[in-house]
Amino acid sequence: MGIISWIVFGLIAGILAKWIMPGRDGGGFIVTVILGVIGAVVGGWISTFFGYGKVDGFNLGSFAVAVIGALVVLFIYRKIKA
Repeated sequence: MGIISWIVFGLIAGILAKWIMPGRDGGGFIVTVILGVIGAVVGGWISTFFGYGKVDGFNLGSFAVAVIGALVVLFIYRKIKA
């Protein structure tokens, strides 16, 4: 996937992660996008590490992995920030 696709995918994953785990985070929209993109990458790495397989393209499995990764990154971000 191209970088623009990962940004869009991360944006959606970040917004959904923020919706699932509401709370006050500094940075607003930009931080949400950055955490979402990082979460998508982390989720992809974790899924391949545990043998889920290759994560590529816009499909439901990749989206679920990206959202889970964004949730993990958001959780870690809040623990570090607090």
